[in-house]
Amino acid sequence: MRKTFSRPISLKQTRLRYCPGCGHSIIHRLIAEVIDEFDIRERVIGVAPVGCAVFAYDYFNFDMIEVAHGRSPAAATAMKRVLPNSVVYSYQGDGDLAAIGTSEIIHAANRGENISVFFVNNATYGMTGGQMAPTTLSTQRTTTTPHGRDVTLNGHPLRVAELLASIEGVSYLSRCSVDSYVNIIKTKQMIRRAFEYQLNNKGFSFVEILSPCPTDWGLTPADSIEWLRSDMITFYKLGVLKDRWKDGS
Repeated sequence: MRKTFSRPISLKQTRLRYCPGCGHSIIHRLIAEVIDEFDIRERVIGVAPVGCAVFAYDYFNFDMIEVAHGRSPAAATAMKRVLPNSVVYSYQGDGDLAAIGTSEIIHAANRGENISVFFVNNATYGMTGGQMAPTTLSTQRTTTTPHGRDVTLNGHPLRVAELLASIEGVSYLSRCSVDSYVNIIKTKQMIRRAFEYQLNNKGFSFVEILSPCPTDWGLTPADSIEWLRSDMITFYKLGVLKDRWKDGS
């Protein structure tokens, strides 16, 4: 009998304790699979902040460092500069990267740091109770916007990928989703591309990943996927925004 499925070596033999229907477990596996395929596990350093990814060191089977809220790009920068042969990535949520960590990600991108950033966008503060995040849609109800986001009071949803696309230091930039098999495969390809940039010293790479949060959206896992498709993907368009290596620049 041929074995067709096994746990990646880069994932520990432990159960992921995310909520049913959460996309984090899928994304963890994709990152682990890519690391195994590149055979770089002994060189990898992952950086995770406060948020739903705060227990990442329980799941990834390589060096992980936990840092203060929003500070992952700064810590990743330090790790990569001190240990240039390491492969360093940050794993951040929207409440982290797009709020308290906005300045960190913008300046790391502007400097063109040779790190990879995986940005999980579920349009809410997932760990602290489902409050409005910078990425919350204008029609979206949260615990702090029960009637939907009021853009005249709270501003518009922040399109982080488009914001970073204008920065010269960014070499690779894409947005994907884990709502379907096809998009999961594309997400893995984009994660792989981000690591390829770093491994070839091509500069700053960034992948935004749209992910469901059924618990804080107040939906079933199946309905959360449908809402992600009908609302989030409509606003946050999927695709590659910048690929300088491919473009020859």
